[in-house]
Amino acid sequence: MAQVVLASQSPRRRELLGRVFAEFEVIPSGVEETAAAESPREYVISLAKAKAQDVASRLPQETLVIGSDTVVVLDGKILEKPKDEEDAFRMLSSMSGRMHEVYTGLALCKDGEVLSDCEVTKVWFRPLSEDAINRYIASGEPMDKAGAYGIQQKGALLVKGIEGDYFNVVGLPLCKLCELLDELGYTTL
Repeated sequence: MAQVVLASQSPRRRELLGRVFAEFEVIPSGVEETAAAESPREYVISLAKAKAQDVASRLPQETLVIGSDTVVVLDGKILEKPKDEEDAFRMLSSMSGRMHEVYTGLALCKDGEVLSDCEVTKVWFRPLSEDAINRYIASGEPMDKAGAYGIQQKGALLVKGIEGDYFNVVGLPLCKLCELLDELGYTTL
């Protein structure tokens, strides 16, 4: 059993966590992701905690479990993964030529202690034609991503600029993660 566990099956988070830890295990959480009436910050932190605690409850206490959740927020409304292509089109159209925010909650569980925080990044989309949106949706890329896009793939072509942590938009804010790891006594550099 690895001493570090990622409570997520996201290949993007797995890849990013590999930049911090040479060895870790992936054990997805069974926590259901449903938007509540709380603020985006509270929502992603509560889901990250729930995921980390769910996995941690099945492991020895000395195991470090990392939970995370990412949402896109436009006009105060949480945009998660699209339900279908029509939902993806609605999301992408609404963000066209505008700024939205990406919130990622992080939670670290170890020895019965839980540390959590949230990172927020502003993202500006260029104006998008209906044809461009439909071509992007046809690529299949938007369907498993919050806000219906992935900045690390073809979705980068939608983005005019960002303010904040790029890795947060991918799904795991590495700087914020390292700050929390430092609090737990891990050496990250």
